Amino acid sequence: MQCRGTLIYGGFIFSLSLLCFSSPQARAESGIASVYSGEKTANGEYAHATALTAAHRTLPFGTFVEVTNTRTGRSVIVRINDRGPYIAGRVIDLTPAGAKAIGSDGLARVELTVLGKIAHRAGRSDRG
Repeated sequence: MQCRGTLIYGGFIFSLSLLCFSSPQARAESGIASVYSGEKTANGEYAHATALTAAHRTLPFGTFVEVTNTRTGRSVIVRINDRGPYIAGRVIDLTPAGAKAIGSDGLARVELTVLGKIAHRAGRSDRG
């Protein structure tokens, strides 16, 4: 009987470890970043030109992502607050501030690293 309990407990621990290692926080993605601003975002905010926010098709709102320009090596951390881009090959839409931080003013080949989700404090401004 004790062996059976050990197997069940061991199976539970193994399943839990698989879930932890397959979390979206460990995920990397690469493609093209584009620039946008001034629009109302899918979560109700505006894509202010000076904010370090971005649009991604699937990541949850509030997720922080490190975006690295593969040509310049420069990176920036942005918060996902919108959906998009909807053009093939593009993986993220950055505000002008985010694009400038990685040395881009249009399209740039980037690598994304999902850092995780941190609670957004009420009244906090991501502008400037």
